[in-house]
Amino acid sequence: VQLQASGGGLVQAGGSLRLSCAASGNYFFSINEMNWYRQAPGKQRELVASIFRDGSTAYADSVKGRFTISRHNAENTAYLQMNSLKPEDTADYYCNAEIRTGDYPSSYYWGQGTQVTVSS
Repeated sequence: VQLQASGGGLVQAGGSLRLSCAASGNYFFSINEMNWYRQAPGKQRELVASIFRDGSTAYADSVKGRFTISRHNAENTAYLQMNSLKPEDTADYYCNAEIRTGDYPSSYYWGQGTQVTVSS
């Protein structure tokens, strides 16, 4: 299974971006939770938002009210709508998902990072 993240870019403060994370694979798989993490230069990777199979969500305090995570189960895709962006949101954003393939126990997979730069 592979996760492909996209949608990053350069935006001015106050602007918006929408990140996408699509899962694909050659065998049957099912996705439980999907997460977005970010890592700014010189800082640890932090969890930004999560969405669970039942649609429930959780957010880091720093993005509550500005970011919205969603998913399209039929397309195995998660989205992160980022509004009112701030310079401190600048980071590489990574998608992560708990995926079960066939009869094997679930594992966490990572996508490649997509860079988000917010200018002041």
